[in-house]
Amino acid sequence: MKIHDTAAQAYAVASEAYERGRPSYPGEAVACVVDELGVGPSTTVVDLAAGTGKLTRLLVPTGARVVAVEPVTAMRTTLVAVVPGVDVVAGTAEALPLAPESVHAVTAAQAFHWFDRGEALAEIARVLGPNGGLAMLWNQRDESVPWVARLNDLMQWRTQPIPQYVDGLDWAESVAAVDAFTPLHHRQFANPHELDVESLVDRVRSTSYIANWPEPRQATLVDQVRHLVAGFPERFTLPHHTDVFWCHRR
Repeated sequence: MKIHDTAAQAYAVASEAYERGRPSYPGEAVACVVDELGVGPSTTVVDLAAGTGKLTRLLVPTGARVVAVEPVTAMRTTLVAVVPGVDVVAGTAEALPLAPESVHAVTAAQAFHWFDRGEALAEIARVLGPNGGLAMLWNQRDESVPWVARLNDLMQWRTQPIPQYVDGLDWAESVAAVDAFTPLHHRQFANPHELDVESLVDRVRSTSYIANWPEPRQATLVDQVRHLVAGFPERFTLPHHTDVFWCHRR
């Protein structure tokens, strides 16, 4: 299976920290995906690079058949434990183990930046039925809050030579280049993430490139993060916004 080395190595060791520390997705964002893609009973929705099932579990109540596709064994193991009853299969966005025109909707949460965009979009178009829908979601920390901006500085966010989600990247252009989808739509939702210090540490340690750092370097960063939030209430909010993009197969 084709998967970026950084992601493969990191998520093989950080799946439990990922589950404990990563935010979920706001109800309004999930409702947008469900409504715009027509997800519901008698439909099949595929959650790509599902990780530990942060989005997967939120699709289950729609009554759709939910299939989680995840290439990393450790992530699949955690997903099966926390989202029982969902079909979980090994696979990548560029080589889906699915028949042509066999699904109604495809989602990818906190993941599409890891894919080869052209190959993944072509493969998604292959498995979607006529007018089937694609949704891409990302949670982003709100850097307009000073302590969050400092956290990103400590994490050396956006300075790493790896694929990352960037607000200004023209995702619409990438979708249009495949010539298989309608124009891309976008909405943004507030997503405050309530957590404590240990959950924040898990969030930091679950970051792909940080999970691959030597333990002494990780420990130094963790000390800096603990110092940053010293004096905060026992539970506090890490503000995010959630970007949702969607389109349909022509």
